[in-house]
Formats: sequence, C-alpha cells, structure tokens
Amino acid sequence: MSGDQQTAQRSTATFNLDIRPMTPAIGAEIFGIDLAADDIAQHIPAIRAALLEHGVIFFRDQEMSAEQHIALARHFGDLEIHPATPKDQENPEILRIAHGPKSKGQENNWHSDVTWREKPSLGSILRAVEVPEVGGDTLFANMHLAYENLSPKMKEFCEGLSAVHDVARVFARRLKKTAEELHEQYPPMTHPVIRTHPETGQSVIYVNNGFTSHIEGLSKEESHWLLEHLYATAANPEIQCRFRWEKGSVAFWDNRVCQHLAASDYFPARRVMERVTIAGCRPYFGKPS
Repeated sequence: MSGDQQTAQRSTATFNLDIRPMTPAIGAEIFGIDLAADDIAQHIPAIRAALLEHGVIFFRDQEMSAEQHIALARHFGDLEIHPATPKDQENPEILRIAHGPKSKGQENNWHSDVTWREKPSLGSILRAVEVPEVGGDTLFANMHLAYENLSPKMKEFCEGLSAVHDVARVFARRLKKTAEELHEQYPPMTHPVIRTHPETGQSVIYVNNGFTSHIEGLSKEESHWLLEHLYATAANPEIQCRFRWEKGSVAFWDNRVCQHLAASDYFPARRVMERVTIAGCRPYFGKPS
C-alpha cells in the first residue's frame, strides 16, 4: 500500500471524531469524546488511526481513575512497567512524574522514551494531575520529517548505521544505582540510527540526546559530531507542536515517530503527571526480519 493510500485509509477511519490539527507537521486535538466511557472500545480504531496520522493527539477535560487510565492503554497493547516505578505501588503500570521547587533543571532534553529497551515503547498516554498556572508545556517533534529534511547523501550514510542506547545515562543518578547494576537488568541495546515505522512504513531518525551513547563503527569524535547533528534536527519549529496543559488534559504520542521535551520553565510551581506506556516492537530499518 502506498503512503497516499495509507493516509487516505487513516483519514477515513477517523471520520467520526472531531479532530483539529495543531500544525501541518504534527499534533491534533480531539474533542467530544470521553476516554473513560463504557463504550470507548468502539472508538479505539479511530483513535489509533488519528495517532498514526498526527503522531501525537490531545484530549481535554478527561476524568479518569487510575484503573480507567490503565484500561484505556490496554486497548492498544501490552503495558510496560518502568524501573522508576516504586515496587510497592498499587498500580505499577502508572509512572508518576512529579516536579516541584527542588526539581529545576531536572526535566529533560529532546528524547524518545525507553529506547534502552530491546523493544522500546509503542507510545504513552500521559494525564495531567496538577499543572502550573503558566508554563510546563510539552513540545513534540516529528522525526520522520526530520529525516526527510536530511540531504540525500546523509540519509544514505545514516541508513547503514546502528547506535547504542544506555539506560544508565539518565537513570543511574535518578535511581541511585551504578551503571553495572542497571545493566544487569537492562543491558545496552543497539538500534538502527534510522528506523522504519512498523505501521506507516515511514523512515524516522531514531537517536536521542537522553539515551543514545554512541554510533557503532565510528570514532568517538565522528560519533559525537553525527549525533549532535541528528539531535539538533528535533529543534526545528517547523516540525513541532507545543501543548499547554490543563488539569484533566491527556496526551497520547507515538513514541516510534515522535520526540518530546517537557519545558522546565514553571518553578517554583508543581507539575504532576501520570503516564501509562504501551510496549512496542524491536526497531528495524527496511522490512522486518
């Protein structure tokens, strides 16, 4: 099926939703739907089609219990348990992300989630529990368009490369563990620098400033230069959208094509979010093996 046919098929599948694109490149808000409704299952195909078409979708004024949040995510696949989730937590599928006055500077850079897993996540559903009056927006970038903006020669070069992703780059300090301790459970993983989206067939830049340590087969200096060049592609405002949170807002992003960044601009206010993450497949370039 061609890319135009896939887009037409997805657009047809979403006809019964009130979808309002945020930018030409990425993001859409969806109105008139209750994600906790008893009949939500009948809307899942349309929601999934909207996700594939827009990369990240947003919903306002959603009231969901933890159990309803988890149940919604299960419609899209198996769920992950994040290593930062307390082991005695009642609902281990929910990762609570809380930042306050002491957290300034501890948000993040542009990244895709859990790329240090053998099978990084398909996507995440993030719910706003407490938000600052102003600030704390999340930005999303379309990394397929970032790939399309590369020169033909750079595309050709990158398509033959693999990069190593390491959990310890971020979570050794946060979890107060050594790299060796984390690697016993989550060894570094090698993924293609350019991955193929398993549902749309799009080529996507798949390295990120959070978890990618180096590119295999290049010198330290070459790897550093190329990674910095590829990281910077997410910062192009023409491939981004920016979402201003309100209590009860929900974002659902496709982690296979998006990178995101939480703006660290609201302290000393608090920002509390809850995330449920859907497991994905092992990244590949070209056709699946």
